[in-house]
Amino acid sequence: MITTKSLCLMTLGIAVVLGSRLSAQVPTEVPEAIPGARPVAVERIKIHGTALVGNLEGNSVDRDVLVFLPPSYTKENSRRYPVVYGLHGYSIGAEQWTHEIHVPQTIESAFAQGAHELIVVLPDSKTVHNGSMYSSSVTTGDFERFVVQDVVTYIDAHYRTIPNRMSRGLVGHSMGGYGAARIGMKHPELFGSLYLMSACCLSAREPGDASAELERVVEGMKTPSESANLPFFSRAQLATAAAWSPDPKNPPLYLDLPTKGGVPQPQILAKWAANAPLAFMDQYIGNLRQYRAIAMDVGDQDTLRVDMGKLHNALDKYGIANSFEVYQGTHTSAVADRFQNHVMRFFSGSLCFQSHCG
Repeated sequence: MITTKSLCLMTLGIAVVLGSRLSAQVPTEVPEAIPGARPVAVERIKIHGTALVGNLEGNSVDRDVLVFLPPSYTKENSRRYPVVYGLHGYSIGAEQWTHEIHVPQTIESAFAQGAHELIVVLPDSKTVHNGSMYSSSVTTGDFERFVVQDVVTYIDAHYRTIPNRMSRGLVGHSMGGYGAARIGMKHPELFGSLYLMSACCLSAREPGDASAELERVVEGMKTPSESANLPFFSRAQLATAAAWSPDPKNPPLYLDLPTKGGVPQPQILAKWAANAPLAFMDQYIGNLRQYRAIAMDVGDQDTLRVDMGKLHNALDKYGIANSFEVYQGTHTSAVADRFQNHVMRFFSGSLCFQSHCG
């Protein structure tokens, strides 16, 4: 039986796994810049999200995307490059994540330290409730398809990429790590290597008590944008519901909360559980076996280390090669160092840098 006390604990858990207050507000430890590192070019572009057209929240379908081009890109006009797609976490957008992982400096330093040159792409998936969960929802828009179809297609059409799955990598942190797990399991035809950084929301957990107060607030809201005045935790609940329990017949938010009148709703809880990678990964083992390399990391002071360990063990059980490191740090403290000295190095060694990839 689910008690009020247990629901409150589950609520706290959801807030933590969505990024919580450990997110962009906490400074990260930035590696020293490498003297003489050659600069990368930064392009801020808009990509039209065909997959987002008609979303019920009114989220913009023309999304900001940051593209980091390697030092040789403008001079070696016939050279093509692999691409790493990076997914940001909850409560921040792509631009804010650049400050967290401290790009372009960490990209430049990685190249200066010997990483092979590649293109890095950061699409923005922030929504009216602060996060898309990189999921497919009529309420938020189909952000899963936005990444795998709209963004990848645009980048291949407008930049000198190597348009081959073995030359594409996918990485994400926190909610972005969840997105990388979700998208990676479903779309091995597009990506050849995966890196999950402190991925949230891996377990099929019982989401917390939306509380009678939140229910009353939601009942009084006239537009989704009014959630901007709600506390962090409440917005996280709404973001999750919009992504995993959308309801096109329930305006103005077009979502169903996991409780009604304070009573848990089993059918909604089931929908949320169905979106947990640890619950659905068994259906995608064949897909996971297609990856050339899979890596994961998490801080030893991050509560997400437990579920990350479970995912690592599950992959091991199926004999799927993967590396897993628990490093010294919190949810965000070392993310810039990890991006420069681990993520970039990983893709430098796992992606195909030739025009013809097997």
